[in-house]
Parts: sequence; structure tokens; C-alpha cells
Amino acid sequence: MIKKLGLVLGAALLAAPFAASAADAPAAFNQCKACHKVEAGKNGVGPSLAGVYGRKAATVEGFKYSDPMKASGLTWDDAGLAKYLADPKAAVPGNKMAFAGLKKPDDLAAVIAYLKTVK
Repeated sequence: MIKKLGLVLGAALLAAPFAASAADAPAAFNQCKACHKVEAGKNGVGPSLAGVYGRKAATVEGFKYSDPMKASGLTWDDAGLAKYLADPKAAVPGNKMAFAGLKKPDDLAAVIAYLKTVK
């Protein structure tokens, strides 16, 4: 039984980097889907999140960012995403995102882990 559990967990960890659709997203990402798409080149109210991990903030082609976001200097890595997603208004005062933030640490971690897989 423990051997099977180890195999299942190992397979899940190996598969995680290849997830790419909104259907694979954690429940906490449902709040994000209201404004963001995960398909490349498909902006919604917010910019596409395809390839977001490791990217500089305010760099998606065809999306009109606020001046504060353009000047934020953020990079969407673990630290930048954690800071911004926990409290967008405090992280980048004056940004356009009307979202209070992910308050539960488990939700924040799950969304960041998912965003790493969105290519």
C-alpha cells in the first residue's frame, strides 16, 4: 500500500510541470479565471497568464497596463507572485486589478505552483 502511494505521489509530482489548462488549476484559481486566461495571446479583463512565471510584470503584448504596474519592477517569480497575489493593492498601489488577494497561505502556494505550469 505504501509503495503504491509513493508511486502515485511520484507520478503526480512528475506530471505537475506539464499541466497547462485552466481545468488543471486549483480551486483557488477560480477567482483568477474571472479576468485572466491561461491561453497564450488571449487577454481578458486582465492579461493572459500563459508563461507568466519568470516574466517581468507588464510585458504581455496587446494589454494596456496601468502606469504603476509598468513602474513596479516586479518579476513574476515565487517572491513577486507571493507579494502581489497576497495583497495586490499594497504590492502595487494604483494598479488596475480589483482583487483583494489570496489570504490563505495554502491557496497562495497552490496558485503559484499552478502558474509555474502554465506555458
